[in-house]
Amino acid sequence: MALTLTLKSGTSWSDAWRRCLEAAPEAFRDDRVLNLWDSSWQADGHALPATSPVDGSPIAGPPRLGRDSARRAVRAALDQHRRWRQVPLPERRARVAATLDALTEHRDLLALLLVWEIGKPWRLARADVDRAIDGVRWYVDGIEPMIGERVPLDGPVSNIASWNYPMSVLVHAMLVQALAGNAVIAKTPTDGGVACLTLACALAAREGVPVTLVSGSGGELSEALVRAPEIGCVSFVGGRDTGAAVATAVADLGKRHILEQEGLNTWGIWNYTDWESLTAVVPKLFDYGKQRCTAYPRFVVQRSLFDEFLAAYLPAVRRVRVGHPLAVEKRDDPYPELDFGPLINAAKAKELSDQVAEAIDRGAVPLHRGRPADARFLPGQDTSAYVHPVTLLNPPPSSPLHHAEPFGPVDTIVLVDTEAELLAAMNASNGALVATLATDDQETYDRLAPQIRAFKVGRGKPRSRGDRDELFGGFGASWRGAFVGGELLVRAVTRGPAGERLPGNFPEYQLMP
Repeated sequence: MALTLTLKSGTSWSDAWRRCLEAAPEAFRDDRVLNLWDSSWQADGHALPATSPVDGSPIAGPPRLGRDSARRAVRAALDQHRRWRQVPLPERRARVAATLDALTEHRDLLALLLVWEIGKPWRLARADVDRAIDGVRWYVDGIEPMIGERVPLDGPVSNIASWNYPMSVLVHAMLVQALAGNAVIAKTPTDGGVACLTLACALAAREGVPVTLVSGSGGELSEALVRAPEIGCVSFVGGRDTGAAVATAVADLGKRHILEQEGLNTWGIWNYTDWESLTAVVPKLFDYGKQRCTAYPRFVVQRSLFDEFLAAYLPAVRRVRVGHPLAVEKRDDPYPELDFGPLINAAKAKELSDQVAEAIDRGAVPLHRGRPADARFLPGQDTSAYVHPVTLLNPPPSSPLHHAEPFGPVDTIVLVDTEAELLAAMNASNGALVATLATDDQETYDRLAPQIRAFKVGRGKPRSRGDRDELFGGFGASWRGAFVGGELLVRAVTRGPAGERLPGNFPEYQLMP
């Protein structure tokens, strides 16, 4: 008999919104969030309607600015930058540390906002907040040797990031950039996260950290946030199409840049027998529905091992848990343990479902399709943003699933017979952020791994973006500009000696750390 679920007590959107009004009344109005620029919260911009991917219910939308307001915001940020870069490092450390204390105090509210705005299960939402706080504390504690004789940039850092990691990627980067002596500007992602980012920026602004937060379309704001002469560096996280336009602009202007773009991260299987380890890791690879830049949506499998691969893979993928992130049996029960909830919106869910159907029509073989009956939903809730796990064998070359990252819970499998075919299939997207080669033989790994065009390659284990002193970047079209992570993030947003060449992937050179 199916269970009848209910919403966990105290976790409704209205509960979260009320807590936002109490925590930061300067940044939230009765029915909308505000933009933050020129050191004050502004009730400008046109607030668009928005719905939660969790159940299709209304939530706060981004207050979109036009070009003229964005230009004024950037000019004001330059004034903030010129003042902030003169603030001694000990005071910058104290203000950023105070911000981290405030974020810690409101940790659960920030996580709840992530659940409603971008559909993260509670465990992953909390982890996103914690990684931001813990990661920046590492920089606060060890910033002096990273700075050394380096100085802030000539203008503020402009951040344009995707919606999937508002805290551990975007807020983390902003606070480290500020710690290094720069004013920071961020555009709220169009698809979600505006309330979470607004609360985080309100807490930072209270401590005197020079933060600007604006909303708007990329086309409307790119002239100000990318091309404006006041901008000292552009930091971008997103897809290749938008990233290519940003890359062209910053190259034309000779502007400092960090552009993290998508790539098809692959997991190769070659002369491998540790199937128990693969079975254990498969559900983890579905965290957040593979809506991560370091997700693994492609398995490249030695044909002679395909039967053993399936015997290990299929039982694992059938255990993946999907559902409403706040649905419980009793209102005071713990949060449900899920691998993922909805995709970012119903349009993305339809697009991905259509791609799957088209791939099957053109010859892909469906090996697994999750059942809605196995998911945890509230009675009668809108489920239009949910896609259940799918596994396809041999997607046709005409399908986007053959060559591009699906950014959703779809695995594709390609079979190969030779090492050359293995490498070609693992390098299908002209560069990736991460890859894994699962092989029993160390010599085989040592010989093949350097030929895989990914910034990080694991042996039988997934690689991630990393925290603290772990470096991060990409090869080929997956990354442009300076690499980050550890001290490289500080180097990317400061100036060193004349003629310095930063580690990174640039049109004129590629320099590994």
